[in-house]
Amino acid sequence: MGGFKDHFSGHAAKYAQFRPHYPSGLFACLASLVSSRELAWDAATGNGQGALDLAPYFERVVGSDASSAQIKNAMPHPKVTYRVEPAEATKFEPQSVDLISVAQALHWLDLPKFYAEVKRVLKPEGVIAVWCYNLFRAAPDIDNIVLHFYRDLVGPHWPPERAHIETGYRHLEFPFAEINAPLFVMEVEWDMHELLGYLGTWSATQRYIKAEGHDPRRHIVGRLESVWGSPQAKRRIQWPLHLRAGKIT
Repeated sequence: MGGFKDHFSGHAAKYAQFRPHYPSGLFACLASLVSSRELAWDAATGNGQGALDLAPYFERVVGSDASSAQIKNAMPHPKVTYRVEPAEATKFEPQSVDLISVAQALHWLDLPKFYAEVKRVLKPEGVIAVWCYNLFRAAPDIDNIVLHFYRDLVGPHWPPERAHIETGYRHLEFPFAEINAPLFVMEVEWDMHELLGYLGTWSATQRYIKAEGHDPRRHIVGRLESVWGSPQAKRRIQWPLHLRAGKIT
């Protein structure tokens, strides 16, 4: 796999369980940008979330990931084929793909090699769309606790690529003719245990556990309980999405 950095396989099942879902309007928008809908490729698909969301709009969808553990936890769908292969070297025929999507994963890829592959497999009128999300918004008292967890507790354990998420991919190379993209927001109704489950899927949380020998979430449970109310109470959680889309120039 070359320089593949696998930060998620060790907790792939929990990753699939606790990750929020992207808004359906995002995929309707992406489908509207392409002139044909024969084949979509969700690169670095992880648990297949993006691939499944593309399935209603395309005849066929391929979800690929370099991690076999992630693909093992991907949800099956009659229109979706999963492959264990790096995004930088695929089995697609030249100029065969209508839409390429990369959800919350572009910063892990070898960009020069990946972009060369994009230009090889994308149809002349095809579209590449990449997006990411950083911290969520709930309520100021909750947000402050999570920011402390993110920055001070597990902060030293984030890989350096995390900086690209924090800047919304604005500073990553994107050598395509950009399309103006609308704003989208992910939204869930979670109780406190679901939120803590999500924090456990962070790669920095997993790296903290391996380095320190205990779960950093224990340091914030008491503070969260004091501001949440009943742990079973549902709170609205929102993540703004940072989307970039473009065509081959």
